[in-house]
Amino acid sequence: MAVKRSGDSPRESSSRIAGLRSELIRKIVKYVHVDGVQSTAIPGLSLYRQSTPTNCTSAAYDPRLVIFLAGQKRISFGARTYLCDESSFLLSSIDLPVVSQVVAATPQKPMLGLLLRLDMPEVRRILSEEEFHSPVEASDALGMAVGITSHELLDACSRLVDLLDVPRDMPFLSALIQREIIFRLLRGPQGKHLRAIATLGEQSHRTAKAVSWLRMNYAKPLRVEDLADMAQMGVSTLHHHFRSLTAMSPIQYQKQLRLHVARERMLTEGLDAASAAFEVGYESASQFNREYSRLFGQPPMRDVKARRVSGAGVSSD
Repeated sequence: MAVKRSGDSPRESSSRIAGLRSELIRKIVKYVHVDGVQSTAIPGLSLYRQSTPTNCTSAAYDPRLVIFLAGQKRISFGARTYLCDESSFLLSSIDLPVVSQVVAATPQKPMLGLLLRLDMPEVRRILSEEEFHSPVEASDALGMAVGITSHELLDACSRLVDLLDVPRDMPFLSALIQREIIFRLLRGPQGKHLRAIATLGEQSHRTAKAVSWLRMNYAKPLRVEDLADMAQMGVSTLHHHFRSLTAMSPIQYQKQLRLHVARERMLTEGLDAASAAFEVGYESASQFNREYSRLFGQPPMRDVKARRVSGAGVSSD
């Protein structure tokens, strides 16, 4: 729910949020004239526009905040699916392979969004301050969540975009405003998703280390016992916390990551299906084809051909 000032009626609060959203839309349209993700001079900040619906696209989500301002986008990982619209934000606190699809957008009313990559060391520094010294609840919070965008969050994001017009102020003020945005997230209902990952010593943090290792070593054979040792927990405990964070088991996570990376390599490097399969760690091309079809809906080369025809690909948006 949006945070209200004392005395605000629900109608007044909704009106303020709508006004801030419209203002932020005008600012984004000013900078982004073509479809796609456009990086900015502010480190970690990108702006996004899409004027037509898209097919399902592979994406790799690192820790990030995405504010949706117009249109609708469907994002799936594991067995979870979120439908994000103009009222919502998406928060990711770990690396996750996802499938995303813009489902509502037109040239007259394009899908618009703001993407801010999160500095997890900065999240930890903020959590160490007096404001957050209350005990962190043991949490099985997923590594990705969707929330309702408050006017405080919209206001901070709007001020961050304003800095694009004042380059001399960026080095000092952008860091302060990004810090405020993290503060707003931590104080909100979705803050537990960041706290669980950022808090050293928590089981979620140790599980996140296992996720990061698997993200960097997806092509290697996986022994869950070794992954559990790395996370300093038993195998069954690792399975529980890994699934709580990612909505997948370690083996499912590795499989999806391998398939996403193979899809990207076929699209960007022109590899055939067998070569891509072996590059990402598959020993059987037939198994790769089966699992690829199950995840993406059609065999590898047919899928890649369709992606090239539609102009879609693998993205990080």
